Formats: sequence, C-alpha cells, structure tokens
Amino acid sequence: MNLPEIKPGPLLANINSPADLRKLSREQLDDVCFELRDYIIDIVSVHGGHFGASLGVVELTVALHYVLETPHDRLVWDVGHQAYGHKILTGRRDNFYTNRKYKGLSGFPKRSESEYDTFGVGHSSTSISAALGMDVAAKMKGEKRTVMAVIGDGAMTGGMAFEALNHAGDIPNDITVILNDNNMSIDPNVGALKEYLAEITTSKTFNRFRDDVYDMLGHFRSAGDKMRKVASKMEAALTSALTPGGLFRALGFKYYGPVDGHNVKGLVRHLEDLKNIPGPKLLHVVTVKGKGFAPAEKDQVKWHAQGSPFDKITGKSLAVKSTKPSVPKYQDIFTDAVIELAKQDERVVAVTPAMPSGTGLLKMMKEMPDRCYDVGIAEQHAVTFSAGLATEGKIPFAGIYSTFLQRGYDQALHDVALQKLPVVFAMDRAGLVGADGPTHHGLYDISYLRCVPNMVLCAPMNEQELRDMLYTATCYTDRSFGIRYPRGQCTGAGYRPGFEQMPLGKGECVRKGERIAVLSYGTIGNYVIEAAEQLSAMGIEISHYNMRFVKPLDTELVNEIAAGYEHIITIEDAAKQGGFGSAVAEYLCELPQRPRMTIMGVPDRLIEHGTQKELHKEIGLDAAGIIATIQKIVTESVPSL
Repeated sequence: MNLPEIKPGPLLANINSPADLRKLSREQLDDVCFELRDYIIDIVSVHGGHFGASLGVVELTVALHYVLETPHDRLVWDVGHQAYGHKILTGRRDNFYTNRKYKGLSGFPKRSESEYDTFGVGHSSTSISAALGMDVAAKMKGEKRTVMAVIGDGAMTGGMAFEALNHAGDIPNDITVILNDNNMSIDPNVGALKEYLAEITTSKTFNRFRDDVYDMLGHFRSAGDKMRKVASKMEAALTSALTPGGLFRALGFKYYGPVDGHNVKGLVRHLEDLKNIPGPKLLHVVTVKGKGFAPAEKDQVKWHAQGSPFDKITGKSLAVKSTKPSVPKYQDIFTDAVIELAKQDERVVAVTPAMPSGTGLLKMMKEMPDRCYDVGIAEQHAVTFSAGLATEGKIPFAGIYSTFLQRGYDQALHDVALQKLPVVFAMDRAGLVGADGPTHHGLYDISYLRCVPNMVLCAPMNEQELRDMLYTATCYTDRSFGIRYPRGQCTGAGYRPGFEQMPLGKGECVRKGERIAVLSYGTIGNYVIEAAEQLSAMGIEISHYNMRFVKPLDTELVNEIAAGYEHIITIEDAAKQGGFGSAVAEYLCELPQRPRMTIMGVPDRLIEHGTQKELHKEIGLDAAGIIATIQKIVTESVPSL
C-alpha cells in the first residue's frame, strides 16, 4: 500500500531533542504546538494509535520540555496514552510512524527505548510513586534535579495515586504533580473525585479571586527575603481559607490552579514558578481531550484510539468496508450474555474498573444502570466490592482485563476465594493482545490463579462455549470462576439460543487421530483445528482435545489420552510457566507410565507489540508453528534405518 508522505512543519522539523525546543523564543511556542498537533493527527490518521489523550496535552508537553532540562530533570507520564507529543519531541519524530507496529516504537513510554522515558508505564496511577522515588533518590545522591509527574484525573481515582500523595506529604521532597483534568480516562470519569474537581473548575468567583491573589503575591516575591516570607504566609492563609484544593493541601501539597492547559505561554510561566518552590506541589491543569480535532472533542470515547485510517479533516473512516457479515467480538458476546442472564436471574450484577467500553459493559450500563457499576480505575476495590455484593446473595460478573486483574490479586485470593464467594472474573484480553504490547498482554492469569483455592478456571474455544461457561458460573454459589477470552473477533460460528450448563472440569474430543494428541486450552485451539486439516493432507493424523478447564483438570480424559498416545502436546496462549501445560505435566508425573510431552505456550521472555497473528507466528503458536512442532516430533520418532 502506498502511504502518503508525512512531513513535520518547519519548526518541528528542526526539533530533534528538547534542547532544540529550548532554543526557540516563547513567541514561537504557539506555532510549535500547532505543528505538533497537526503532525500527531497526520500520523494517526494514516497509521492508527491512541489519539485524543495526546492531542489534549500538546501545550502541556511543549511547556514541560521547554521549562525542564530533560533528560537531566525527570518527567514521568502516567499510563502513557498521552505521550505521543513527548516521543516526537525527544528524537523519535522521523520513525514515529512505526508506533505500535511490529518491531516499531512502543505505544507507551519505555525505558529501553529512550533516556527521556524515565519510567515504563501501561497501567495507571503509578507516576506519583515513581516520581517520589526518583526525587528521594536524587537527594540521597546529592543531585540537583526537578522531578514532575503528569497524571490524569481518571488515573487519580486509582488508590495507588492517593497512597503516593499521602507518603509525599509526609517526607522531604520537591516533586511537582501535574493533574491533567479533562474529565475522561478511556470512558467518562466516575465518582466523588470527579465531582470535587468539577466544583473547582466551575467556581468562577474563586478563579477570579485566585488570579488576583496570584498576581499580588507575585509582586511581593520580587522583593527581599522578608517580603517573600510574608507572601508565603499570606498565600498559605488565603488558600487554606478559600481554595477548593483543600483535599490536596490536607495531604501536604501546595495546590495551584486550575489553569488553562491550552495556554502554552501561561503554562511555561506556572512551571517556571513551581520549579523554584520547595516541597510537594500540585498544579491543576484543565484540558480538553482531543483538543484541535473537532470529531475527537465531540466524541472523546470513540476517539481515544483509532485502528484504521481516517480523513484528517472530517474524521470519516477511510477503511475499505468488508462485504463479509460482521463477526462479533468476544466482549460483545460476554456483555449480551450477562444482560440476558441478568434479565432471567435477579442475582446477576456486573462490575468494571473504568473499562465499560473495553469490556463491552457500557451496553449493560445503559440498558440496566441499576445492575452494572463502573467503579473507576480501582481494580482492588472492584474485586472486593464484588465480594461484598456476593456476601449478600448476588452473583457479580467482574469484567476486568487479564493484565489489570493482576492488580487485584490479593483481593481475589483473600476477599473472594478464601470466603468461597461466587464472583465471576471475566478476564478479557487474555493472551497476546497485539499493539498495546507487554504492559497489556494477558499472559499470567492461569499461572497466578491456578494455585488459588475454591476457584474454577476455564477458557472457551468459541462464542458458544463462552456463553455456556458464563451461565455455568451462575449455577455455583460456593466458589468463584475465572473465565479467560481474547481480544478481537469470535470464530463467526455463531451460537444457539439460551444457555446450557457445562459439566464442571470436562473436556471434549474434537478430532480423533493416532500417536500424537494435542490438548488445547481456549481459543488457541482454533489454530489446532487449522493445523490438523493441513497435517491430514500431508498424511499425518493427530488427535485434538479441547480441554475447556484447567481447574479442575479433566484427569479422567488425561488418563485416557496418556494410555492411548505416544506423545502429548499442550498449547495455550499464556505463559508456559505454571500454566495449562504445567497442570497437565504435574498430573502426568504422578502416573506410573506416561507418554512424552511438549508444552507450547508463551516463552519466558518479554513479547513486544505487533498484531496478534504476528506475535503468535513469532513464537510458533500459530498453525504453521504447530505443524512444524508436530513434523519434528514425527521425524524424531521414526527409527533410523
């Protein structure tokens, strides 16, 4: 495909590092912002990627790199959806088109990629903790540097952010926290903090008074030490009495704002002032997600990220429309099933930590708002909130990405499993997720949940099995369920009306062959079906078993397989260590006689970003990889003449 050549504007073309940016006059910064925003739109409209968040912080990004002496000064981004401008200004402009592509730039800040990426991120609410650690370490080493963390109001709802604020307010440090307030994460923010920040940003009387006080105190600060001390005391007294930022002041922070996040010269002035103020500080910056691109400003949820080309003027999709019938995604199957179950069972409710769109539960929130809860970016709370619901007779479906459930692991063990509560963990994005890369791959849920008591673990091979597994989970009130399924489209095979209870811990034979049996867990089994057809054409007939459950494992079926085959292969879209294959191996090692075994899964190394198919091919988990593994086994098992 011939892609259009994308050229940066004249100022941006000469910025190969923040040092080049700092050579410009303040009067030129507005033009830099215009060119940077235009370049992001040009790149994403052709190559895809996260979108609205980076557009919303263009002015803030330029101001930060203009004021800070990066990389000596430390700039820490939270999550990283908004760091595109940062990457472009820090030497990655000319290859930014490879962003989120296989073997290309990461879609998130990444320490191994650039010295300007001070902390690797992907999960939210980590920036304040990391920045505080950097600042304290610098002081221990006797180094003079400024440390600033940029965190969104959505990420600020995460409990870890408040843990960091609490600690920072109690120990000597000089960090600056920049609260990027746009009332959005991926979906609109929820909760009391959102309302609190809204009160601050909409108080016209306060904002007018604050500006007057700020100007007055600025005059005082230009005087001698004595007057500066007086000004400091006046500021503390006035803000204590009148500033709505009392929550942050109570945690030990000096609060400044709210300020216009799209006035780059104003931001430069504020940031320069904050560099010279000792102690922990919080600058409240108000921005618009998607700023400068009308469709993104209008529909901020839709334009959080774009995966296909679009017209950079109108926003209209340029993707070629398929003539094939649309195939639903697994998240859609999940949501439709939960809504259907909720209508026939009053015990069923749903919970998600700030991912109603990603999990599909936004549909249920609209249709059944009193039965579906978005709790904000708070995975730990989501799990224990679900446990509380379960103690009162409800069956909560907790829709959480596999990678994010890691953050609620203690709660899944301590608050759910040990109390034998019927919480259903619907683990979306299980396996290799694609362009989001290693921070988002859902590879470890089998390993970290398999050792948890009172928990059933299962994975469907298709949409029908997902529906039946969700229903089966409602049939038990003395245990929890973990159901994993991948990102993306289903098989397209469809499903029958209604639900059927699945026998607990029972697999099925998909195909009968000889000598070699492949045991698959989850949707990766569809590659096995494809491989088996091709192997059959080569004269190699294998057996294929869709195991469905890893806990409880179908030991009766494993016994039968062990007695009838020379070689067993297990395959899973998950970490090999401690996963499905390990469960089968652990059982087989107790048998007096057992066949040879090969475990296929994700190896013990970081798998970078790319499409799911590209990554499966890289590590040999696709149909071609399965065929190659089986051909090797067949060749090695043939006696030499």
